[in-house]
Amino acid sequence: MQSHKNAQMSFKLFIGILLGVLGVMTFFPFLWMIFSSFKTNAEINQIVPSLLPKEATFDNFKELFFRLNFGTYLKNTLIITACSFLGLLLNAMAGYGFAKFDFKGKNWLFMMVLATMMIPGQVTMIPVYLLLNSVGLTNTLIGIVLPGLAGAFGIFLFRQFMNTISNEMLEAARLDGASEWYIFFKIILPVSRPILAVQGILTFIGGWNSFLWPLIIANDEKYYTLSVGLQLLQGQHGTNYALQMAGATFMVIPILIVFSIFQKYILQGFNVSGIK
Repeated sequence: MQSHKNAQMSFKLFIGILLGVLGVMTFFPFLWMIFSSFKTNAEINQIVPSLLPKEATFDNFKELFFRLNFGTYLKNTLIITACSFLGLLLNAMAGYGFAKFDFKGKNWLFMMVLATMMIPGQVTMIPVYLLLNSVGLTNTLIGIVLPGLAGAFGIFLFRQFMNTISNEMLEAARLDGASEWYIFFKIILPVSRPILAVQGILTFIGGWNSFLWPLIIANDEKYYTLSVGLQLLQGQHGTNYALQMAGATFMVIPILIVFSIFQKYILQGFNVSGIK
């Protein structure tokens, strides 16, 4: 028995060390990127590279915002991300409708919504572009935001979660005179906080990293996002690695912060559960 326990402890110790080594190997490129963003380009290109900067400098970040228009890219990205959270509310409303209301053709309509998940986004980009072009919304922030306001995946997650919420609780609220708006905002949304957190994280990451659609729909640089700006930076300053590291760091750090703060909600949200 004692030898069995020792074997288990040794195995757990081995797994812990292995996971620790793999974690360090995974995080090391990010660490190198962050430290390199505070170096000069000459220091990065030296023959014997060092992890820590000899003299930390913010010149790379200053150049991004004062010379390379990253302030405009940041503003556009924040607007797109904020509008994406409006889409999160629309997805929640649609999921609530599919979960708690009975209407003719509900199941067929939900199946059609799910069917759109099997169509690659690249396939619909040209038709959507032509539709937006016909109403004069190309090269606008509205044209960038509008197609992504609602999504089948978000509707599906909300519907699955809200299916588990007790119908008796909602009926009791209706008997007390609560309106459907009151029920949705005061009962459904607070109960759905785990799935809202998951969808919020995914929405933030999607909006912050938006690249292909803004690149297609926007012809003017004043509508570009951070991801598009970073791609331009790599093309225009291909040999300035310090500047590229600064741009990449500015892109990655907010996502790492948001994910580290809200990561506990991810498993709670995907483990669809509710009040019975």
